[in-house]
Amino acid sequence: MLDVLKGETVSPPPLWMMRQAGRYLPEYRETRKRAGSFLDLCYDPDLAVEVTLQPIERFGFDASILFSDILVVPNALGREVRFEEGHGPILKPIAAREIAALNGETFHVNLEPVYETVRRLRAKLPDETTLIGFCGAPWTVATYMIAGHGTPDQGPARLFAYREPEAFARLLKILADHSAAYLIRQIEAGADVVQIFDSWSGVLDEPSFEAFCVEPVADIVRQVKAVHPDVPVIGFPKGAGERYRDYRKKTGITGLGLDWTVPLSMARELQGEGAVQGNLDPLRLVAGGKALADGVDAILRRLSDGPLIFNLGHGITPETPVAHVEAMVKMVRSRR
Repeated sequence: MLDVLKGETVSPPPLWMMRQAGRYLPEYRETRKRAGSFLDLCYDPDLAVEVTLQPIERFGFDASILFSDILVVPNALGREVRFEEGHGPILKPIAAREIAALNGETFHVNLEPVYETVRRLRAKLPDETTLIGFCGAPWTVATYMIAGHGTPDQGPARLFAYREPEAFARLLKILADHSAAYLIRQIEAGADVVQIFDSWSGVLDEPSFEAFCVEPVADIVRQVKAVHPDVPVIGFPKGAGERYRDYRKKTGITGLGLDWTVPLSMARELQGEGAVQGNLDPLRLVAGGKALADGVDAILRRLSDGPLIFNLGHGITPETPVAHVEAMVKMVRSRR
């Protein structure tokens, strides 16, 4: 994976999946029961290491991604975060007047269990398995902080940004600075690569995309590269559409994660600038059979003669059969 991120072509391409440690695995579900709450699982190094390693032990993926959540950052800044079954994350919505009071004094202390998880993972993983750290992009994290939960179009955050532009800019800067510091600590603990997830970039108009997605991510990349210039950064602006074309140049990321809606002709163009990652529709993996085989084959035919990290176009869904993942791995690995 590190060779691909340097721009090299590897055959077969390296393979991992977003959310590869998760509810589709029976062993994950058993560990999750022992953990208590979801955040308890994220903050327990013993259990977080266990679930991070489960898909590596089962499938032999080329990369392992730290088991955590993007919302540990606002939690570490003093905001209450909890996860409810069937509802996802629940936060107390932040008001404009509360943004200045976000407390970063104990930020790294609060996140020390995550850093310990990374240290243990690097010690346990095979040398050839890339360890990926990550954070959420400021825009995506801010959407949850403002609405208090996920929404279909992130209307509450968009409206907040229009009505309270100075407060919103302050929130994005606080999140960018602390996210950069978080990634730097993950790298120091042993992460080989870091990924920035901007899951909600696709809901913004053009000027908002530049101000809320591109600029804060560029800020994070600058800060990380100032300390660790050789560590690759993958950016994943889900739903960015045509804006994918300039995203790498404007943000300074190394690898570009593509969602499943990105045409393979466009993905091929983007490979001319460096590694791309993706972009199988997760529901093809759920369906299996011909739908899965056709999707895998199309990506490999169009993209395998350039720098490619094979992945899904978003996270694996809980209803995905394990046998379909095994089939996908076999298809990718048998490609020469």
